[in-house]
Amino acid sequence: MLGFSPDEWTAIMLSLRVATVGTLFGLPVALFLAYILARWRFPGKVVLDGILHLPLVMPPVVTGYFLLLTFGRQGAIGNAFYEMFGITFAFRWTGAALACGIMGFPLMLRAIRLSFEAVDRRLETAAATLGANALWTFLIVTLPLALPGILAGVILCFAKALGEFGATITFVSNIPGETQTIPSAIYTYTQVPGGDYQALRLACVSIAIAMIALIVSEILNRRIQKRIAVFE
Repeated sequence: MLGFSPDEWTAIMLSLRVATVGTLFGLPVALFLAYILARWRFPGKVVLDGILHLPLVMPPVVTGYFLLLTFGRQGAIGNAFYEMFGITFAFRWTGAALACGIMGFPLMLRAIRLSFEAVDRRLETAAATLGANALWTFLIVTLPLALPGILAGVILCFAKALGEFGATITFVSNIPGETQTIPSAIYTYTQVPGGDYQALRLACVSIAIAMIALIVSEILNRRIQKRIAVFE
């Protein structure tokens, strides 16, 4: 189909799987932490914010190395997951999803935090005066109004996860059929004589997927904004 080899299709589908899983598992954590950073005041808030954004400024290889130390079979967290749930991260696609999710997490966190900060606090106060508790106010007022920013954060995280290379190859290596995503496959083809054509095709696929994600995000964002404008 479309002239792609089985190995290329495997890399494409694995990339989509890894990026989707990494983004979805990171979303609840990003919502929680973004709300805390946007609404709460506490000692060490600046430090926490800096730690959460470290993957943006650290070399991806460093992030992958620390993931290997922490989530590898000999790492404290990695060993605990294996003993309790039978889940292995190092050199598995699950580890690729973890690495990609962590690398894209700061982008999602920042977009969601800014969307929470942009919500008019008077609307939340009005909901509270009408009898809504904090959780209900968050669900019916804050979350819907912040939805465009949340959607933007999800798309940014997905796009970043789709193109992640350094942390992934350090943590889970480049195993065909298991951890070889599109960036890893492109790297492999560039090292093989005559592999430039396959590398170019996969690069075009990566660009196409990212563009489709951005276009869908923009369409959904406009529809959401229209619905919010109706209620306002």
